[in-house]
Amino acid sequence: MNAIHNARINLLAAALNNVALAFIVAGFVAPAVTGQLPAGGRALVTVAWIGLGVGIHLCAQLVLGRLRQP
Repeated sequence: MNAIHNARINLLAAALNNVALAFIVAGFVAPAVTGQLPAGGRALVTVAWIGLGVGIHLCAQLVLGRLRQP
């Protein structure tokens, strides 16, 4: 039963990590590639997107803490 639980926890953590990566890409990588680097008010929005991505990534790390020993 622990193997099933651990697999589900791994899938949840991977999904959260993918969402976090999408936030970072949307907030920083996409504007950088299109040449719309943040200036002024846009910089705050970029920092918010990156902050949300990092926060969600940290949530994924917390989820991994729920893994059970085999």
